[in-house]
Amino acid sequence: MSFSRMLPLLLLFLFLLFARARADIEDHFKNCRVEAAGFDGCVREALNAIRPYFKTGLPKYNVAPFDPFFANEISARRGLPKLGFTITLRNVTESGWSASKVTKFVSDLKNYKVVYTQSFPEKYLSGDYEFNGAVLGTNVNNKGKFTLSLFDLMQTTTITREPGMKIKVRVEVETIRDLKLHISNLLHGREVLEGILDRIINGAWQPGFTFTKPLINELVSTAFTEIFDKAFRNFPFEKIIRTKQNNTL
Repeated sequence: MSFSRMLPLLLLFLFLLFARARADIEDHFKNCRVEAAGFDGCVREALNAIRPYFKTGLPKYNVAPFDPFFANEISARRGLPKLGFTITLRNVTESGWSASKVTKFVSDLKNYKVVYTQSFPEKYLSGDYEFNGAVLGTNVNNKGKFTLSLFDLMQTTTITREPGMKIKVRVEVETIRDLKLHISNLLHGREVLEGILDRIINGAWQPGFTFTKPLINELVSTAFTEIFDKAFRNFPFEKIIRTKQNNTL
């Protein structure tokens, strides 16, 4: 058979193979039975096996791609009306999920909760920021763009969903080996001073990380509460994970 005749058959075979690989997300969880021994470990391995879906999403279940994910607006507040600040992030894009790995998964289904720890070799975020603060009646306002690169990030995510309630997500950053943060218009366009401050921030971020980590956790948790609730509010988990007796949940 000539190559010109083989090519359509080859393309058809590759298409069917690719479609089969994408269609069988259920197969990755087929051995995971609620209340069976090894359930948590089985789910952990299945979650790592489906990482390619982070980029493609699950059209069959109306789940959009997660890598990258997009958040329209996230806000966090600290302090009092005349002594505090509000930071708002807009048009935020985050990537790096496809290379992540779930290292620990613990289910607490009686309390409608799961907790998992995830490692990221690299994670990247970018978007717009707006800062509004007040110090003893003096207003401080600024806005611009930011990029953030995180290296060897370890984070723990807690997801809860009580019957009839919205999904709630709590993300806690555990450790980071290194980060690179660049913020535009930090000093209202004073480029030389901004360059110096940029180097200071990236060279000495570790001491301040203890104080900034709660703010980071709040911003990320707020974003993923919205994203997870939108993606999985009507997700048919009963078709993916079954009980020990092979009955639906």
